[in-house]
Amino acid sequence: MSASFGARLTTAVSLRGPLCVGVDPHPALLDAWGLPATAAGLERFALTCVEALAGEVAVLKPQSAFFEAYGSAGVAVLERLIAEARAAGALVLLDVKRGDIGSTMAAYAEAYLADGSPLAADAVTLSPFLGFGSLAPAVDLAERTGRGVFVLALTSNPEGAAVQRAEAGGRSVAQAMVDEAAARNAGASPLGHVGLVVGATVGSTDLDLSGLHGAILAPGFGAQGATVADLSRVFGPSPRHVLPSSSREILRHGPDVTALRAAALRMRDSLAVAHLH
Repeated sequence: MSASFGARLTTAVSLRGPLCVGVDPHPALLDAWGLPATAAGLERFALTCVEALAGEVAVLKPQSAFFEAYGSAGVAVLERLIAEARAAGALVLLDVKRGDIGSTMAAYAEAYLADGSPLAADAVTLSPFLGFGSLAPAVDLAERTGRGVFVLALTSNPEGAAVQRAEAGGRSVAQAMVDEAAARNAGASPLGHVGLVVGATVGSTDLDLSGLHGAILAPGFGAQGATVADLSRVFGPSPRHVLPSSSREILRHGPDVTALRAAALRMRDSLAVAHLH
């Protein structure tokens, strides 16, 4: 990459706004689009999303599991989606939530973050349950290749709070993730390559995000109930560098390309008032 992930993301958001659209081809949605739950239906879904959205939004976020469910044919569709979405100008944040140790984590990093890998995206999501330090192979490789990582910090699923809000060493586990990410981003310009995942529906976070110097992926915007007002409530009155993520609220307008694109643009315009840049 010719520029850092932080620089590329900043440019993309300045040109296209902060909206991230999830590409989640679960079977019920394929059915609603009149598509079979097969690799061929999956491909039609993925390419329709690329046609409608990749030229308009800053970030597309395919959920890897829905592609992996079809085996090697599904992974091939995911590879094509990544390549074509990036060619159309969108950044691709691959939602894989990987987290492991040692050589296994290094192998995941090579799969998703190494130059030349057919699954290499602009960024990936990572799970830090084995400790933030265990993610080092991915964090380091992402920095070297101009890519990014988004580490789970405070998620919106109710089960997450028992772990993420637990106290460890006088701070919550979630705050520890914030602090670790901030340390990795120190000195980067305009933003560091380590982002966080903080659900848009979590309410009060009790997190000090002031020193993060990185982006925040905020799932739950739209069909899951989060609004522009919730973004301000969770991230402050002028929540900068937040990427609200929506999938069902937009994808339900498919398979018509024009309707799908129009839904994304309406949501993108609704975010313009939130000062997310």
